Amino acid sequence: MLRVKELTKRFGGLLAVFGVNFEVNPGEILALIGPNGAGKTTVFNLVTGVLQPNGGEILFDDRRLNGLKPFQIAALGIRRTFQNLELFTTLTVAENVMVGAYHTCRAGFCRSLLRRPGAMKEDQKLYDKALALLAQVELADKADWPAGSLPFGQQRLLEIARALAGEPKVLLLDEPAAGLNHDESRRLARFLRSLADSGLALALVEHDMETVMGVADRIVVLNFGTVIATGTVAEIQQNPEVIAAYLGKEVEAC
Repeated sequence: MLRVKELTKRFGGLLAVFGVNFEVNPGEILALIGPNGAGKTTVFNLVTGVLQPNGGEILFDDRRLNGLKPFQIAALGIRRTFQNLELFTTLTVAENVMVGAYHTCRAGFCRSLLRRPGAMKEDQKLYDKALALLAQVELADKADWPAGSLPFGQQRLLEIARALAGEPKVLLLDEPAAGLNHDESRRLARFLRSLADSGLALALVEHDMETVMGVADRIVVLNFGTVIATGTVAEIQQNPEVIAAYLGKEVEAC
């Protein structure tokens, strides 16, 4: 569904991403891992149009995404969360989720502003949809709280619910387990697995190796902007180049 071919990005003289290849399929969870500065978030920014590549191709359902704006890519069915939280902290929890689905509304800005009956009916549908998504991340009881009042870990979950409100085909998650305690991380892993089982394609950048090893179908390992290994959890755990990248020295495979 999502395919990246020879993806390359330069920042001046710095080659941040070079020749990266991977694909994400429906019903699959792909993890991008690697040391800090490996280029993982840069890859997500390239896929979602925040940055434009200097080389390579990004294909979604065989459509080339190079040159498209972020809102155009989102409308096609690719949604994401961010490493640094990007919530509307003064809006309620439910309103944050509703924002993620407003592109599906037919009422338009003027009718919504004037509170016409059709627009009010659509708002109610969006609110009901938001409550259903919040229930999935165990935040329905906080629907009317200001989003900024939630603990950090719950704000992470709120971002996921907002991304899902757009009914994506591909969901990109940038460090979704950051700020979660052990039990929350395990619940998150089960939730992500259920999303994949429903047919959604997921790619995640994550430093929590317990979450990665527990949920990923395949893993792509980046180091200094290049792919050094791709494989299953078992294959990556035994890969000496991956171990060396994380420990900073040569390590024999177990």
